[in-house]
Amino acid sequence: MTTIADAPADRARILLVDDQPARLLTYEAILAPLGEELVAVQSGEEALRRLMETEFAVILLDVSMPGLDGFETAGLIHAHPRFENTPIIFVTGVHVGELDRLEGYRLGAIDYVQIPLVPDILRSKVAVLVELYRRRRELRALAQSLAGENASLAQANLALQTERAREYQALSETLAAANAKLSETNSALETEVAERRHAEQVSLQLATSLRKLDRRKDEFLATLAHELRNPLAPIRNAVAVLRGGQAGEATVAHTLEVVDRQVRQLVRLVDDLLDVSRISYDRIELKCERVEVGAVLAAARDMIAPSIEQRRQVLTLDPPPEPLYVHGDPHRLTQVVGNLLNNASKYTPPGGSIGLAARRDGERALVAVVDDGIGLAAEDLRNVFDLFVQVDSAREHAQGGLGIGLTLVKRLVEMHGGSVVAESEGRGRGARFTVNLPALAEQPQTAESQAAAPSPGAPRRVVVIDDNRDAADMLALTLQMLGHETRSVYDPLLALDVITGFAPHVAFVDLGMPRLGGIELAGMIRARFGGAIRLVALTGWGQPADRERTREAGFDFHFVKPIDLAQVEKLCACE
Repeated sequence: MTTIADAPADRARILLVDDQPARLLTYEAILAPLGEELVAVQSGEEALRRLMETEFAVILLDVSMPGLDGFETAGLIHAHPRFENTPIIFVTGVHVGELDRLEGYRLGAIDYVQIPLVPDILRSKVAVLVELYRRRRELRALAQSLAGENASLAQANLALQTERAREYQALSETLAAANAKLSETNSALETEVAERRHAEQVSLQLATSLRKLDRRKDEFLATLAHELRNPLAPIRNAVAVLRGGQAGEATVAHTLEVVDRQVRQLVRLVDDLLDVSRISYDRIELKCERVEVGAVLAAARDMIAPSIEQRRQVLTLDPPPEPLYVHGDPHRLTQVVGNLLNNASKYTPPGGSIGLAARRDGERALVAVVDDGIGLAAEDLRNVFDLFVQVDSAREHAQGGLGIGLTLVKRLVEMHGGSVVAESEGRGRGARFTVNLPALAEQPQTAESQAAAPSPGAPRRVVVIDDNRDAADMLALTLQMLGHETRSVYDPLLALDVITGFAPHVAFVDLGMPRLGGIELAGMIRARFGGAIRLVALTGWGQPADRERTREAGFDFHFVKPIDLAQVEKLCACE
């Protein structure tokens, strides 16, 4: 049995009952953010003993346990008058039939949760029940307070009876004071009753919201599987075409374009998912600078061009007539406009038109994306920016989408101090999305800002250290095609010897290798060769803390997989 002890008195107690310690640790990790006192036990008997010692707001109870199982434990708990109203959430790792589910509800269960657990859903359910528990305690305290007030009033009446001999005026004044006190008490009672009714309404609304979120979660997971399979299918077919060895140059070139386009779609999908998580926990850091809006529009247009061409749509770009500047992160602003264009392309039929325009409105910069697609109903406009919302389920499954792109747009725009609105005259009438950002004063371009991009440098010696042979060989082959000399090292323990003999200018090092990790290897390289070699970390982790960790280990660059080959080429070209 484990207990999170030393909890303040105002924290609610939550009883966790499961015979498996690992699950108890999982429950504690999920519920820890609630800030309540968590008491963990490993049997129904121990749970009953703890209930006799103290009061709990919620019980999280495993169905299948040796000895007293979940159903038997629940029956004993609710058979006791003290605990008959204590809410129980059953946890089960197997499918529960309707008869067992009804039996659980009969024994007093509030809800069931299925393993594997969805942390946000379990945390939300427990939070609602803890809030109801606190409301009940407040009402009990109120009832005790009212009882005390009534006792005081009875004493006042008794005093009035014993003081009948007093003058009538004094008696009237005392009676008036007592009536005023009673009126105040009744008014307070009416207020508390109204608050209780409001709390019940809020509880009902929360339960409804939880059901909606659960449904959205199921729809999101199904759509995510669909969105991942879509690009994988043409990639797999492209591999079959190339492996056949009979394709001509034109076919090979077209096949590679297909693979590149689908890989970019997968990268965009994964990036959006990561961004949603980062924004939810306020972990996105903007790298703001003076940004020219016209350049953002052009970059977003180039990013979405393959999708526009594939659907034979017409994209019209109307840049601002004069240079228009904002203070923002150019990458994130391009992502905002790109997501809006991608959304317009999805909901515009083949051959349709999409407009992208920007202009200054006083001290504001306005960017608008307009399409002549399927449009939005009035009820959809209210929640089009909500996470996982599919405003038109049938078309959404046909055109793709996870219901996160517009959520990212809204959050990123707000982080830039702006706003975004959606407008539509109805279904079949197209839609208009307008981004409103603070504009900066115009500033002429200086000679320094017009400096030319660096020209490609001389061929380099590059070593790729990665235990994944396919990944190492493909990166090395790409570098060779760019004119560089390469070596691939699959065993990190051999890396120092290869570096000694090869004397590379650049070393790409995977962080997640067995036997010797990339962080440790970087320290060994720096200790032996100093700063003579440019070290590049290859990893799937891209949070600020991850980048700080590789920087402290001695890496010069931090590339998140799949890496951008343009970045690789630029890095190797620099002197």
